[in-house]
Amino acid sequence: MKKLFGTDGIRGVAGQFPLDPITIHAVGLALAHHLGDSPRVLIGQDTRESSDWIAAALSAGLVAAGATVESAGVIPTPAVAFLARAHNFSAGIVISASHNPWVDNGIKLFGPDGYKLPDSTELAIEAEIFRRLELSSRSGEEGSASVLVPPQLNESDRAEYIRSLLAAVPNLSLDGQRIVIDCANGAASAIAPQLFAELAGTVILTHASPNGRNINQNCGALYPGTVAAEVVQHHAAMGITFDGDADRALFADAQGNVVNGDALLLLAARDLAERGMLPNSTVVATTMSNMGLEAALKRSNIKMLRAPVGDKYVLEQMLATGAALGGEQSGHILFTGRSTTGDGLLTALLLLDILHRAGKTLAQLTADLKTFPQIIVNVKVREKRPLDQIPTVAAAIAAAELALADSGRVVIRYSGTEALARVMIEAESEALMHLHANAIAEAIRAELGV
Repeated sequence: MKKLFGTDGIRGVAGQFPLDPITIHAVGLALAHHLGDSPRVLIGQDTRESSDWIAAALSAGLVAAGATVESAGVIPTPAVAFLARAHNFSAGIVISASHNPWVDNGIKLFGPDGYKLPDSTELAIEAEIFRRLELSSRSGEEGSASVLVPPQLNESDRAEYIRSLLAAVPNLSLDGQRIVIDCANGAASAIAPQLFAELAGTVILTHASPNGRNINQNCGALYPGTVAAEVVQHHAAMGITFDGDADRALFADAQGNVVNGDALLLLAARDLAERGMLPNSTVVATTMSNMGLEAALKRSNIKMLRAPVGDKYVLEQMLATGAALGGEQSGHILFTGRSTTGDGLLTALLLLDILHRAGKTLAQLTADLKTFPQIIVNVKVREKRPLDQIPTVAAAIAAAELALADSGRVVIRYSGTEALARVMIEAESEALMHLHANAIAEAIRAELGV
């Protein structure tokens, strides 16, 4: 089992293990060694105030092990994946904690093909990180957090990423409509103004003034109700909201209703199927996707497969089954052939293109998606012990599964990026849903709660 890497890289509180200078330096050394002789590495980052010094400490480790480091500055995660592949880098790295608060940060790794590293590779790198930490401990070395500033990539590289996005949706138009775009005070702030500037409509940019500490603060994809309210306030046709590193997006319709990743999968699946571009009539979702999505897809003769939570696992199942579309309820949507990772900006453009070609509103195209009542309760935990080995928790889960049987679902898992246990229950009966969600959450809280 991995100890440093979660479902989306290494993540934690900036300045504390595993994001302390010594460990970050060791990550750089281990990664450079894994990449072979004289590797070229691209680093991008989000807008957190800790991203600069983390990038510097990581760069110091990489350079000490013989790597050449270049910087893309503040840029979305999918842009780093794109540029790493387009410019033949040995690896791409993003300093970001995605939707987490500003005090957190993280290190995401991409291979030269633009894909996130497989678990086996992360395990090998992780083992070397621990070996190097042990060696430095024995020798009394403190590692390095020197202020190494990598050379900046030419601005033309950012423009190249924007051109690639627009090329995916030729002749896209907002049809004169007004839309609200929430940049989460994150990496989208560096791209969205230019990207959406010439789409024949009125664009209202919000939360696009990062100060290092306001990323995801009551805005962005973690708070989709914010853009939904802004849509109503500005009498807009729809709203788009990104997370801190812009690898996912959520939406709001003109009535201020939040449109999540399940609805996006439904619209994209139907559009691709109508155009003969949905191989095997198959879509890959996750264990968290609502049963209502599965039912709606079935009505359109589209099969839904479920992967573990984490866009890298969705992608693995897509590649294994030949699926062209997959994603998560949270707004990570993957289009094979268009991007190697989740890209919120690409998702936004493709959805706008669907609406443009259909000549319909977001509300009209999602009208038949009837979701089961669903609740997700997050419980802060001090450790992540196997839940099936804790009798009281296992009993609460078993009781819920028995009571709901064929009328609901129970999904209990640990977050791959935070110290949380997530209790998700879906049921026809809201009363039973709340009853069992609270019972399981309380059992976890009693045994593992902070």
